[in-house]
Amino acid sequence: MTTAAAPALLEDTQLSSRAGGLYRHQNIVTGLIGGIGLGAIGWALSHQFLQGSNWGTDMVVTVTMAGWVIGLLLGIGAFNAPVLWMLGHDQTHEDELYLAGVGQGPRRYWKFCTDHKVVGVQYLIAVFTIFGVGGTLAMMIRTQLVSAHSSFLGANAYNAIVSVHGMAMIVATIIMVTGPFGNFIVPIMVGAKDMAFPRLNALSFWLLFAAVPPLLATFVLGGVDAGWTTYAPLSVQAPPAMDAFAITILTFAVSVTLSGINIIVTVLTMRAEGMTLNRLPIFTWGAVIGSALGLYAMPAFMVGMVMMITDRVSGTSFFVAAVGGSGWLWENIFWIMGHPEVYVILIPPVAAMLEVVSTFARKPIFAYKVTVGAFIAIIALSIMVWAHHMFTTGWAPDLNGPFMLTTELISIPTGIIFLCVIGTLWRGSIWTRLPMYWAYLFLWNFIIGGVTGIYLSDVPADNYFHGDMFVTAHFHYTLLGGAMIAAVAAFCYWFPKVSGRMLNERIGKVAFWMVAIGIQITYFGMFWEGFEGMPRRVAYYDPIFLHANQMATVGAYLLMAGFVVLLYAIIHSWVHGRPAPANPWHAKSLEWMVPTPVPLENFLVEPVVTADPYGYGEPEPAAPAAEPEREPVPVGSAETTAGEPV
Repeated sequence: MTTAAAPALLEDTQLSSRAGGLYRHQNIVTGLIGGIGLGAIGWALSHQFLQGSNWGTDMVVTVTMAGWVIGLLLGIGAFNAPVLWMLGHDQTHEDELYLAGVGQGPRRYWKFCTDHKVVGVQYLIAVFTIFGVGGTLAMMIRTQLVSAHSSFLGANAYNAIVSVHGMAMIVATIIMVTGPFGNFIVPIMVGAKDMAFPRLNALSFWLLFAAVPPLLATFVLGGVDAGWTTYAPLSVQAPPAMDAFAITILTFAVSVTLSGINIIVTVLTMRAEGMTLNRLPIFTWGAVIGSALGLYAMPAFMVGMVMMITDRVSGTSFFVAAVGGSGWLWENIFWIMGHPEVYVILIPPVAAMLEVVSTFARKPIFAYKVTVGAFIAIIALSIMVWAHHMFTTGWAPDLNGPFMLTTELISIPTGIIFLCVIGTLWRGSIWTRLPMYWAYLFLWNFIIGGVTGIYLSDVPADNYFHGDMFVTAHFHYTLLGGAMIAAVAAFCYWFPKVSGRMLNERIGKVAFWMVAIGIQITYFGMFWEGFEGMPRRVAYYDPIFLHANQMATVGAYLLMAGFVVLLYAIIHSWVHGRPAPANPWHAKSLEWMVPTPVPLENFLVEPVVTADPYGYGEPEPAAPAAEPEREPVPVGSAETTAGEPV
């Protein structure tokens, strides 16, 4: 990598008191005031003029929630720049620096900020929060099921909790890697100074923030009792909570779309000199491929939600069978989104975990090009297999064979990726630190999730298992035991770069063993329930399923306790942890070649890439140029740990 003279650090720039303009007075508080205020105005006007119509209550809720979303974005400052541009007043360079958080310290995390690293941390906090909500609801579900006829929850409340738990977890897992690390790490990995569209990047986060309150509001609006899939006609007949649920999905889908476009354009157009596609780190491939698949999947969900809302507020009949609609149409729309969405969730964390495995095995990624090709093959196959979720509907039985074959074919590229992970580990100089613990757990869990999924792609077996707890155990092993565990491995790996601190591995390993054991007890208990024939989404059940449910509930409490311990380790380390050097793992990719904390424009000098990021065994790269008036942090200055490969 060649270098040039280091520029002055933008963080040290002194901005005038007028820099930022209106942004100086806007933050999360003004955003909440704007959202609540415009939502209240929307409620008052719609209640006055629309309540008496045929679909009055649904109209009122829809207008109120839309007002909340728009008001929050106005209050936080999301529309300042385009409005000023339309008025002929472009932002100055100082305004742009203020918008990027220069000179604001921790306050920038609570504002509309365009620095991709700030947006990454904002996403990280949002992911933890949403997982906390979803996990709490999961514990309420398992508490209800600890006895056959528990009085902890009523049937309607139980169904509402199942619906919100499912959607909260889906939202969190979709963004758990592409949100925090797609923003913080990917631009640095490819040698860019920022994301391609910084203001859209900030907007994508605040859209996510705006989507969460309507989801939680469903509990006070009658509850969504249609399940997280919200199948029609149940969704059309649901209480007004369904309108708030739909606004959540529409807002979140726009957020994911903007984020995906930004990641794709950044990687394709802003790579450093010499960063060819053959030299892209595997995580950037995963982020791009996952984002591209999201651009296909999320619009289908948006279309379905718009059709469902119009059925509820204006009398259309897309899904109302009594007037010519079809619930089967909703199933197709949903699963055209739903099956690719599994891989939108899975591909980025698996790619991130491959970075972990390569670094700690001190080996290049085994069959790098084959791995990338397998990711692309998954995209192609995942958009063709939605109908295997409908084997039991009786629709087009002559097509069951082709859909079954295509569904089983997708296991081939998935298996190839699994073998590439094994190949990377094979005969490597393994350095077993905390991120590797989670990588090993991924391998165990994912093979169980993958093998059990093959049974559900087979029509005779699916006819038996469809709708029972076997399915629940399968997709939890795949998404929580697989994708989420891979995301935790990535988080432990990049924690020093994001926080500037080293994660407490002693506490982290305690959390690991609690989570690892908890997963096995919980979901083997659910497999047991499924083999015995217990249906899912039921608040009360026959006592013959009691022991399996008690096993699953005990495991769930251990699993949740493990994540609480991990959260404690994260918070304690972020505040009190040992300061992290620039490259504690002696890795080769560009994000480890910049100082910690990372400067505003990432690189003190323009990087020039001359090799791929997996050249372990070659000489260490040169340290970055010293920061002006700061003590330089040499690359690879981590303290030597016993057992580290030499």
